[in-house]
Amino acid sequence: MKKQIILAGIISLFSYNQIIAQTLPYLDETLPVEKRIDDAISRMTLEEKIAVIHAQSKFSSPGIKRLGFRDFWTDDGPHGVRPDVLWDEWEQAGQTNDSCVAFPALTCLAATWNTDLAYIYGENLAEEALYRGKNMMLGPGVNIQRTPLNGRSFEYMGEDPYLASQMVVPYIKALQEKGVAACVKHYALNNDEEYRHQVNVIVSDRALHEIYLPAFKAAVQQGGAWAIMGAYNLYKNQHNCHNDIMLNQILKRDWQFDGVVVSDWGGCHNTEEAIVNGLDMEFGSWTDGLTMGKTNAYDSYFLAEPYKQLIKQGRFTTKELDDKVRRVLRLFYRTTMNDKHEVGFLCSEKHYDAALKIATEGIVLLKNEGDILPIRNAKRILVVGENAIKMMTVGGGSSSLKVQKEILPLDGIRTRFSNAQVDYARGYVGDTVQSYNGVTVGRSLVENRTPKQLRTEAVQLANNADYVIVIGGLNKSDYQDCEGHDRKQYELPYEQNELIEALIKVNKNIVYVNISGNPVAMPWAKRVPAIVQGWFIGSEAGEALAAVLSGDVNPSGKLPFTWYNNLNECGAHATGSYPGTWRDDNKIIDEEYKEDIFVGYRYTDKNGIKPLFSFGYGLSYTTFNYGKATAPKHWNKGSNITIEIPITNTGKTAGAETVQLYIQEQNPRVARPIKELKAFQKILLQPGETQLVRFTLTEDVLQYYDETAHAWTANDGKFRIMIGASAADIKSTISVDYN
Repeated sequence: MKKQIILAGIISLFSYNQIIAQTLPYLDETLPVEKRIDDAISRMTLEEKIAVIHAQSKFSSPGIKRLGFRDFWTDDGPHGVRPDVLWDEWEQAGQTNDSCVAFPALTCLAATWNTDLAYIYGENLAEEALYRGKNMMLGPGVNIQRTPLNGRSFEYMGEDPYLASQMVVPYIKALQEKGVAACVKHYALNNDEEYRHQVNVIVSDRALHEIYLPAFKAAVQQGGAWAIMGAYNLYKNQHNCHNDIMLNQILKRDWQFDGVVVSDWGGCHNTEEAIVNGLDMEFGSWTDGLTMGKTNAYDSYFLAEPYKQLIKQGRFTTKELDDKVRRVLRLFYRTTMNDKHEVGFLCSEKHYDAALKIATEGIVLLKNEGDILPIRNAKRILVVGENAIKMMTVGGGSSSLKVQKEILPLDGIRTRFSNAQVDYARGYVGDTVQSYNGVTVGRSLVENRTPKQLRTEAVQLANNADYVIVIGGLNKSDYQDCEGHDRKQYELPYEQNELIEALIKVNKNIVYVNISGNPVAMPWAKRVPAIVQGWFIGSEAGEALAAVLSGDVNPSGKLPFTWYNNLNECGAHATGSYPGTWRDDNKIIDEEYKEDIFVGYRYTDKNGIKPLFSFGYGLSYTTFNYGKATAPKHWNKGSNITIEIPITNTGKTAGAETVQLYIQEQNPRVARPIKELKAFQKILLQPGETQLVRFTLTEDVLQYYDETAHAWTANDGKFRIMIGASAADIKSTISVDYN
């Protein structure tokens, strides 16, 4: 009897599934997704179609409840899952289970030059997002650092299109393999924050395709990104959230992008342009008083009731609408309708371990004169600087987080050097606010002493210290490393230079740790023996910095951007093109990229400038010897070539080295950079160990974008292959003939 009941149940379930397959094909998982989408669209009303292409709250859009499609939830935070906010407001929802692990900012990830870590980053972030019920993370960001004043550079992956491309792809793949959509941003040319809604970028087709688009192209064609976020700025006088060239022609036609174009929050400005110029989902528009709490304000979005009325009036058919809905449903089937992904988990040790690993590999040792680092056998250490006690996971704009924990630098140093006396002096006062959108955390930073009094205290304590560790730099306040504004100066703020100059006079063992997502001016660099770039490195910041300073971890990070002595060494500033020129109506600012393709090290190379620290630069506690590179003398069209070079660890400590390969066309027909990064490998070597590093190059590394032909091309002729430890430290060069 029991067997009969079980059999009857199986037959009943089979019959139910058969009915589903026959009557509700859009729910039949055995059918191809596109057929399921066709069926779902045929069942949707006009109202349902309009509903799914715009938001219903700050961070969600509606599903199709009548058909069983769930609501779709997005969240900020390329560096962690942002805490939940109220339905219609930016303030916190007051939940107690929305803390997260803060992973290092993407500049730090790029500084690892480790694609395996980019995959680990995406994987761990996805697990936290799944636990929180998020279907799409608004990131990663891959805009190029054109100027070190860009307030949002810390969210991006540096100045080089190849490095950014290589680092973003595994991040996307790992995130989406877990069932969480990546929304790659901000497409495109969002290279400064000041007046970001009004800036109209004027750039050559060549610079656009060679510098500013490659990372987005890689995200789409190699990473398979399910969503792209449009940028606030304009290109050819059209906002990039509904830009015909950017979205219809390049993204959807040329790159065959099959995902969803999402507006940045408030990035949509016009219904008719949004209809025809490629926008698929609208979020965050301030239409009709939304910020004032208007009832059903979301229905007033540009792609909401106004769009529906244009269709009802016969001014538009549902052709464009059905394409948008198709893309949105495709996103649903990849996320909310995919029950095969994991549940996820939050704040696990695995996630903290990943954050720590990324942080320690991304920290860059910029100077170590006299091998002052690592710190050993110190009896008395003085830590100076506000950034030693200031939480950096809070603030900075949309990437602000509510963390379960953040180990501050001072605490990490005190824990690691517990056998020494570790004193602390404030040194300077920057920003005493430690809250953002309702998240208030950290020790009090209120300080009533004058800058002179603070410097005097630091100098007195420095007199008796074995080491003075100055932890300074920028923070995530407005006009520093923060969304919405650019920095107003290249120099360090808050009289930090005066502090460092005073300390240099009384102690020779100064270690300066710079916390920032951008380079800063260092007029005292030649007189400070050790300099470390510490980034914004998240929950494990203090432990990571202490591990590198103590030598528990051998630093291996390399700069993802050029560190200029001053702004005149940066093309955007030297050409006078940043921040642009206001038009007569004071509504739009035109910013012409006069430096063209010569961004970062391409510009310093061209002009014979020796920057403070070059792109790709970073020291180690060990040394590496580069042997002689070998390669074929001839490179035939349609074939690949292999370059080999032996690398030896000649020191006494195990360490990792990033071997970088650059290409130069020797007699170009058009202006080309002296060198362009085209490959890299990060290798770990034990003391005395030699490893043969092998690069296999395809001929596309020789190409440039031909503006006349609107295509990539390579000319016959001689090319120089350069292998080195940075853009300014080439160890071996080979010439090859390409024909």
